[in-house]
Amino acid sequence: MITVKNSVQAVLCLVLTFFSTAALWLLLEAEFLAITLVLVYVGAVTVLFLFVVMMLDVDFAALKQGFAKHLPLGLLVGLALFGGIYWVVRSQVFGSEVIAEPAKHEQGYSNVEELGRLLYGEYFYPFEIAGVILLVAIIAAISLTFRGRRERKGQSIPAQHKVLKEERLKIVAMKSEMLRAEPEKDSGDAT
Repeated sequence: MITVKNSVQAVLCLVLTFFSTAALWLLLEAEFLAITLVLVYVGAVTVLFLFVVMMLDVDFAALKQGFAKHLPLGLLVGLALFGGIYWVVRSQVFGSEVIAEPAKHEQGYSNVEELGRLLYGEYFYPFEIAGVILLVAIIAAISLTFRGRRERKGQSIPAQHKVLKEERLKIVAMKSEMLRAEPEKDSGDAT
């Protein structure tokens, strides 16, 4: 995904990455998490990314101007990053000798039931606290982006209740007319 130059193709490669991650969840017998990942990330987040990428007019020439100047620092940071990843994921830490293969579940095992038991049983308070924190974050984001009251039409319920029947409907007397379709004029071709 990060090696593709076209940004729309990069987002489509991101979709492929999400599907691959969902396949890993399926191999671990976590069907609910796999389908949630596909629905939330592929169905919503990636579509939003794709929409933003397609709507923005990115000037790639301006982005490439300072590339050569920052290349040595970028290579150094990249090597340090990949060295750290290798140090964490090496076989002594994450090998099959250290971490055993996950146990297979019996025939009637339900991933959704187990997840519900954990979320609403053992981790009930942290789950609810996380929900409250997210609610506060949503309210904070709305209040930070609110630019004050603008002149917009609103609904006034008390004013609607004060309206009389005569004010709601006004009957206008009109003379009825019969509309007739005019006959089409011949172009002069007689057959």
